[in-house]
Amino acid sequence: MINFVVVTHGEFGAYLVEAAEGIVGRQAGVRVIATSSRLSVPEIRQKIARALRELANDDGTILFTDMPGGTPNNLSFPLVKDAPRTEMVSGVNLYMVVTAFSHRNRLTLQRLVEKTVADGQKSIRDVRAMFLLAAAGER
Repeated sequence: MINFVVVTHGEFGAYLVEAAEGIVGRQAGVRVIATSSRLSVPEIRQKIARALRELANDDGTILFTDMPGGTPNNLSFPLVKDAPRTEMVSGVNLYMVVTAFSHRNRLTLQRLVEKTVADGQKSIRDVRAMFLLAAAGER
């Protein structure tokens, strides 16, 4: 089973995981780490490193962050870049977490990364334009 570490600004990641579990059911092998100005950089880095160590397995681990270039991303990448069977995806949203949870037992690590990214991008929509096109019979 592919495991997940979610590192975000504040409690955003915890709420994403809670919402996704409400949709697909409770999940094992998931850790959430919140960055905060109340924690030092070494403390946050240590929490990320510990979660990656504890969740490492032959199937792999995906670390999600909320935005490229942000503190969660910048602290996580040095820990992930040389880690075996560990991938990192930034820009996490609810659709991505639901996808990851739903397909973690059926897809390879690389295929799950690809599907999660594609589904996350697919979920970003101009809803007004989408409904106007649908109403006009276009898709």
